[in-house]
Amino acid sequence: MTREELADLIFPDIKHDIKYYEEKYPERNLKEGAIVTRYAPSPTGFTHIGNILSAFTGYSFAKNTEGVFLLRIEDTDTKRTVENGINNIIRDLKDFDITFTEGAIDEDRENGNYGPYVQSKRKEIYHAFIKELIKDGKAYPCFLSEEEVNEIRERQEKHKDRIGIYGKYAKYRDLTPDEAAIKIKNNEPYIIRFKSPGSFYKKVKCDDLVRGTLEFPENDLDIPIMKKDGLPTYHFAHLVDDHLMHTTHIIRSDEWLSSLPIHIQLFQVLGYKPPKYAHISPLLKNDNGVVRKLSKRKDPECAVSFYHEMGIPTEAVKLYLATIINSNFEEWYLQNKDKKISDFEFSFKKVSKSGALFDLEKLGNISRTYFSRLTKEEIYEQTKTYLEEFDQEFLKVFTKNPDYTKAILNIEREQKKPRKDIGKYSDVKKLIWYMFDEEFNPVYEDKDIDLELLTDYLENYYDENDDKNTWFNKIAEFGLKYNYTSVKEYKENPEKYKGHVGDICEMLRFVITSLTMTPDLYEIMHLLGKERLIKRLDNFKNK
Repeated sequence: MTREELADLIFPDIKHDIKYYEEKYPERNLKEGAIVTRYAPSPTGFTHIGNILSAFTGYSFAKNTEGVFLLRIEDTDTKRTVENGINNIIRDLKDFDITFTEGAIDEDRENGNYGPYVQSKRKEIYHAFIKELIKDGKAYPCFLSEEEVNEIRERQEKHKDRIGIYGKYAKYRDLTPDEAAIKIKNNEPYIIRFKSPGSFYKKVKCDDLVRGTLEFPENDLDIPIMKKDGLPTYHFAHLVDDHLMHTTHIIRSDEWLSSLPIHIQLFQVLGYKPPKYAHISPLLKNDNGVVRKLSKRKDPECAVSFYHEMGIPTEAVKLYLATIINSNFEEWYLQNKDKKISDFEFSFKKVSKSGALFDLEKLGNISRTYFSRLTKEEIYEQTKTYLEEFDQEFLKVFTKNPDYTKAILNIEREQKKPRKDIGKYSDVKKLIWYMFDEEFNPVYEDKDIDLELLTDYLENYYDENDDKNTWFNKIAEFGLKYNYTSVKEYKENPEKYKGHVGDICEMLRFVITSLTMTPDLYEIMHLLGKERLIKRLDNFKNK
């Protein structure tokens, strides 16, 4: 029996050969320098922030170069695949406004000319390539049982040998086609292994866009490329997919660095040009002085649902991730108030080689800067969406009079240095509740308040139609009546006066809001109106 006949025995129903798929998926017609990259998640659990970082990185580089960003679902690990895993991935990416040029749309639909984009639907394509490797003597059926593989591993560990199937451990590497055929016809279970031409004692150089030129021992492992269920392993599927989809750049976590010699060798053995690789570092956390990887099990901020529930805008999260991707992004963002992330040109040279500490405090600062640049309408609509899911009661109050609520949100927003007190949607209620009578039922702290002065001022002097200068001048003039002077005069002669104009404003602020610190008092009073101000004073007297 020849190798060709053995390949036909293993894959008797292959309809197309490699040449067919090469013609079906031709080179892409893109401008020079355009990046074709992919986000290739496995539907095996919830989406974590590291996944979003990887996807956003690929999206940003492809968009910068007018390239292609595709979503490929790597679901060949059927034991770990979860129900609705694909739909959950797509939903989470959509929440972060990470869009794809082509790829899976949901469990059943896709968009693009280089699909299928779900690996379990590409089985016949993989088989065509594996069949060709068997014909060429570059792959072989391996009949090692799981027990035998475990025994080999135990022996290797005992003798401190390298782990894997290679050299003397590759028991079925040199079976003749006839010997292999007999075992197959006897229904002995098998997988397909790649027959590595490498030598572990030879060094190979691999170029990485983030880390530069790296040197590794050449791969000599006969890695599995097809499992017993007929599905390919990750190593082989990624080779076929990235070749046929004409991926130019593979951006992935540095946990795959050790696999780089394997992947480059696979491309070379098949005679294909390898894509460029960029390995990005994981997100880290300082856990009481111990720096470790952000953990799906230990850290709530690892799950993207954390940010949704907290009310941190996805755009703010992306802004923070952009500072992780490129070290010069934050300075650019602060200097370009009218620019969006898509206006920034990302560079592989600016990607950090070491892991970035994930800093929730810094994320909060960036989020507050993001909020400070929004219009009142944008804050209103985005907060409304958040409240619809997380606070139905306050939603009724918030949306009762949209113009009034927007005016509240706009206090100090249009100044040269707009306020930065909102860092998440859940902050909004905490910051503006006192402006709504339905919410205003405070417990006041014990303070020395001149009720006679406030009553006289609100009933006889305050005019809600005054502009800000007039309003302040009236308070200053009114204060003299009760022996309150200017701040400057009071500091020079504190024994002569009861207080200064600022003290009057602070008494007003406290009675009106129950707080000692708020945004602009004039605007608060103007929005509440004279009648409501007097009611709040009466309420304070009663309490």
